Amino acid sequence: MTIRQRASGAVALAFASALFGASPAAAQDYPNKPVRIVIGFAAGSVSDLVARAIAQKLSSALGQPFIVEVRPGAGSNVAAQYVVRSPKDGYTLFVATSSSTIRGAGSANSGFDFATDLVPIVPMASVPFVLTAYPGLGVKTVQDFITLAKAKPDALTFGGTAAGTSGYLAAQLFNQRAGTSLAIAPYPSTAQATTDLMTGRISIASASAANVLQLIEEGKLTALAVAQANRAAMLPQVPSIDEAGLPGVYASIWIGMLAPAGTPSAIVDTLSKAVNEALKADDVANQLRLQGMEPMGGPPEDFALRIKSDTARWDAVLQAADFGK
Repeated sequence: MTIRQRASGAVALAFASALFGASPAAAQDYPNKPVRIVIGFAAGSVSDLVARAIAQKLSSALGQPFIVEVRPGAGSNVAAQYVVRSPKDGYTLFVATSSSTIRGAGSANSGFDFATDLVPIVPMASVPFVLTAYPGLGVKTVQDFITLAKAKPDALTFGGTAAGTSGYLAAQLFNQRAGTSLAIAPYPSTAQATTDLMTGRISIASASAANVLQLIEEGKLTALAVAQANRAAMLPQVPSIDEAGLPGVYASIWIGMLAPAGTPSAIVDTLSKAVNEALKADDVANQLRLQGMEPMGGPPEDFALRIKSDTARWDAVLQAADFGK
């Protein structure tokens, strides 16, 4: 091989590395410098709490500092854009929530596509939400409530959050799957909706299980179902929404780690394995549960399927509701 051929080969290799991400050698040495974990919500948010708990374990396991960086704004789009535009080398990671799978009005202007511009690494934790009713209605199950809602069309109200958010779309999804016509009352927060639910100003709402657990135990709210596929550890006596007869009407939130698309699979696998090990640690699991969360975990492939399923579900809800038209 001539000197010119060797030089051309080196240039081609450098171009390929720049185009497709870190080289195989770099992936084998990963990490060899500090790693940033970027979150799109304020310090003290569930995303922040999860990220910091995992970052400590990753720093110990992988031998480099994992630093949590807060870049709030635009429903975490500011942080996502920053990560998407970062080098595809595993040194800038993104912590997303399930709300990132909602492609509502204006999403085309966000500057990135969550489904294609980021690669899933691992789901880290979930925040179980529970569907609760005003006790004065006298209903005990989801089917009881649906029967009542159909008997009194347009008379009952679902307390949601701002239009286009997961709380609002969960209410839309309930109507679509249950065949009801509940009016959706948008609230700035689930806490305000819960306050009005206790007094009967609204009929039903979903909220973090941790935030309403005591109210349920005191009889101030009636728990109808946990808005996810499985029962919640903190409310083992309450059926999942699937068990209650409305499969797929999910409102619970997940928090997961992703990297820019094009990040080498070896790096993704290294991170996935390390995070899964961290989630098995008793101190991490206990810390998450104290904050009303449940540890998750699993391979990147399963996380990718979850994202695909969630995106398809919210796309269908948006289309059926003619949102933004």
